[in-house]
Amino acid sequence: KGSMTKKDIRNMTISELFDLTGKVVVVTGAAKGIGLAIATRLAEAGASLLAVDIDVDALTAECDAINKRGGTAKMHVADVSTAKGAIGSIQAAKDAYGQIDVLVNNAGIYPMVPALDLSEEIWDKTLNLNLKGAFFAAQSAAQEMVQSGRGGSIINVASIDGIKPTGNLVHYDSSKGGLNMMTKALAKDLGPKGVRVNSIAPGGVVTPGTAQAAPTELPADVDREEMMKQIVAHLPLQRMGEPDDVARLALFLASPASAYMTGSVVVVDGGMLLA
Repeated sequence: KGSMTKKDIRNMTISELFDLTGKVVVVTGAAKGIGLAIATRLAEAGASLLAVDIDVDALTAECDAINKRGGTAKMHVADVSTAKGAIGSIQAAKDAYGQIDVLVNNAGIYPMVPALDLSEEIWDKTLNLNLKGAFFAAQSAAQEMVQSGRGGSIINVASIDGIKPTGNLVHYDSSKGGLNMMTKALAKDLGPKGVRVNSIAPGGVVTPGTAQAAPTELPADVDREEMMKQIVAHLPLQRMGEPDDVARLALFLASPASAYMTGSVVVVDGGMLLA
């Protein structure tokens, strides 16, 4: 079917607006944290899911859990830091389901390294996964969306660090700032062709990955737990974010409820940028 008219959407019930039945969704970095939460929510909304990651065991457990709950999920193991891996993931969705309607570029890394100590290896590894892979996945998905005539939605998971640096992450901040601008540029190019492109900028979300990214060595007089309490105390909503806080926003951007949104960078940070 072609893109829905304004009248079609206005006549939808709330449950219909968020129903992704018949849609095929690809989520990269889907095995843990934010990616897992997004994949789970979109599958719960009725989408047929292709979960992409390099973690075979975690992907297997995830897809098994979704399928046991009555959802539809298949896994694809790939390194999406390369164009080949990114494009191959989109092809895998076409092979598995015959189409693609939503792409969530979530895969990313964020090793904390001071700018003066940053190596070319870490720079390249971060930019390749966070930015280059996201582009080639988006390009491949958009080609299919345009060719099919159905259009689609591309969601890039960026970060508030793409808006305001937090320190010791110049490589990560550069990749996420680039991802936000890539979102806007693609939205401008692809909007007339029926493809919407938006990005989510999370902040202060507790995941297994953020725990690993935190500095392993703090000064002797700094208590990690106390440091976290101080961070939370400055947040307007008085708590750290959870992966599902981001997943619910992704569901909105994937659904007809956000049909007039493209080129947006949507912040979900508990007010961290205000602190």
